[in-house]
Amino acid sequence: MVKINGQEIDAAGKTISEIIEKEGYNAARLAVELNGSIVPKAKYAETVVKENDVIEVVRFVGGG
Repeated sequence: MVKINGQEIDAAGKTISEIIEKEGYNAARLAVELNGSIVPKAKYAETVVKENDVIEVVRFVGGG
């Protein structure tokens, strides 16, 4: 299990790109932190998450 934004999800062995797509996030408008470190967008497709990893996904929103 992997913790994504506080929820346990069965995502070990998947890439960040796969997780983003499965969870319905818009990759163009977010940042991903893996175990306390920001993952560059260029690395999403090659970064594989492991059991007990912690991911925080932050979405950017516009407005005023």
